[in-house]
Amino acid sequence: QVQLVESGGGLVQPGGSLRLSCAASGRVFSINDMGWYRQAPGKQRELVATAISGGTTIYDDSVKGRFTISRANAKKMVYLQMNSLKPEDTAVYYCNAGIRSSLMNPFYTFWGQGTQVTVSS
Repeated sequence: QVQLVESGGGLVQPGGSLRLSCAASGRVFSINDMGWYRQAPGKQRELVATAISGGTTIYDDSVKGRFTISRANAKKMVYLQMNSLKPEDTAVYYCNAGIRSSLMNPFYTFWGQGTQVTVSS
């Protein structure tokens, strides 16, 4: 079994910062991409940022220059530093990772349970 567990969400004022963390545990042999998605009420889930195993990072245009994704591969963790937060960043943020449990298995996509981020004064 594989689990992704997020932490770090909460309530913050506009212009503030939060740091989200996500840890992979269980039968994790290797991880390729790790990233963050978000889903606001009444909207579809959307990509926020992803960190590919080779080091490339991809961001949605709405967060470029404000959010930074990083990985700690030895710890099987991914982080999202969110600065200059805006009310429109309010959403449930989900961790996502492509993980395989052994060298013989393919990569499967796993999701965390989500953590709420609310930006409001």
